[in-house]
Amino acid sequence: MGIIFISTANSSSSQRWLTSAAAAQPRYAEQVVMAWKSRTRSLQVFDTELSADTVEWCPVPSSHNILACGTYQLHKGAGEDDATPSRTGRLYLFEFQHDGLTSPPLTELQRIDTAAILDLKWCHVPVSGKALLGMAAATGELQLYSLLDTQEGSRSVQTLSSIEVGAGRLALSLDWSTGRMDSSDIRVVCSDSAGCVSVISLAEGNLTALSQWKAHDFEAWISAFSYWDVQQVYSGGDDCKLKGWDLRVDPSCPTFTSKKHSMGVCSIHSSPHREHILATGSYDEHVLLWDGRNMRQPLSESAMGGGVWRLKWHPTNQHLLLAACMHNDFHILNCQQVLEGGGGACPVAASYILHNSLAYGADWSQLSLDKPASCSPTAAEPKEIDTESRGHLRIQYESPTASFDTSLEDDAGGYIPECVAVAPTAPAAGNALDPEADSPSLSCLLASCSFYDHMLHVWRWDWTPDEAQQLC
Repeated sequence: MGIIFISTANSSSSQRWLTSAAAAQPRYAEQVVMAWKSRTRSLQVFDTELSADTVEWCPVPSSHNILACGTYQLHKGAGEDDATPSRTGRLYLFEFQHDGLTSPPLTELQRIDTAAILDLKWCHVPVSGKALLGMAAATGELQLYSLLDTQEGSRSVQTLSSIEVGAGRLALSLDWSTGRMDSSDIRVVCSDSAGCVSVISLAEGNLTALSQWKAHDFEAWISAFSYWDVQQVYSGGDDCKLKGWDLRVDPSCPTFTSKKHSMGVCSIHSSPHREHILATGSYDEHVLLWDGRNMRQPLSESAMGGGVWRLKWHPTNQHLLLAACMHNDFHILNCQQVLEGGGGACPVAASYILHNSLAYGADWSQLSLDKPASCSPTAAEPKEIDTESRGHLRIQYESPTASFDTSLEDDAGGYIPECVAVAPTAPAAGNALDPEADSPSLSCLLASCSFYDHMLHVWRWDWTPDEAQQLC
């Protein structure tokens, strides 16, 4: 892969955040591959207290600095006679302001205790001048929130509308039909634990059910629109099937059924940049890229080393795909070769490895960042360690209270000093992004969350195609 540097620092006991600015030695992971430099750096970590499973940056231009995070907590029955579990959640709203290195960039604006949240998605376009947030809840409801300005000059969300997709079931996912910024005939597709898919319209702030059908034998983990033809809907279920549906005909008959995934299909995202291109992920630990005109065989199959719970295409760069890989961290795939007809697996352009639990929620921000961040002048010179004897690096969090500490350990439990480097390995052929085809540099802001350690991370990815550039 390349070279990885990691350093850590502790937060104060009264604060639940960690920033590279607050630390004497900033935490970051850095990779150098062939003719380009790629670095992921943690900016802040927030303890969500309940298990975090979904994060979404607002895509509406006036609110690109707004981040929503949803949590899901299962409470088992107190006794043997009480076998029915309860599920609670919390919706967080944050504002990102990266003014410098003296304060954490993420500010909590609001928290709302809710039913357990399975998925969050912002409508891609404003509705009546407002940004709208959809929530798939464990009560079987699709809930809609409106982002408002407060009298104090802040921002908050307020309940706008809700609709029940089915009693005694969990709403598992949702997607808006507005992926290509089309504000006409706004609809939402929602999947649930009974294996059903529902299509719901939005008009004058009200949600109205248009259709619902049985799509899968078990949980329908994911549903999504084709952003190029919103009469086309895709769904994936725990029955290991990926299906397509045409809303203009009888939904009891899918347009296709694929069994190319060997386990439950849990992520689908239509490309907003390339017509017919679809990305899917599964518990089988593979990402498949498809041409929607031929669903018999995928264009590409990439092994990720963990179940692929969420996939997100980059909002402006058509070649980049973000994957949340459950037991194997978060990765950014470079799909350029595949999308240009070259085939093969999509190489990993960058990885974020600082979570210590199931990688569930992940999203790109459209907020503009400054030029690629320079290395901190306080960073220590890295020392190489033997990867054969020390194993991979991992972060361990402990959060018995509102505060948390961080430490680095190897597989044997030994402490690894701050700011160490993993000896580089030979890069795989084709890993480099093409400087001619891509922008000369990228500075991306991202958010990710992990489940059992209830952590939200905000981080940046900097890429520079400079063969002569040296490590800081």
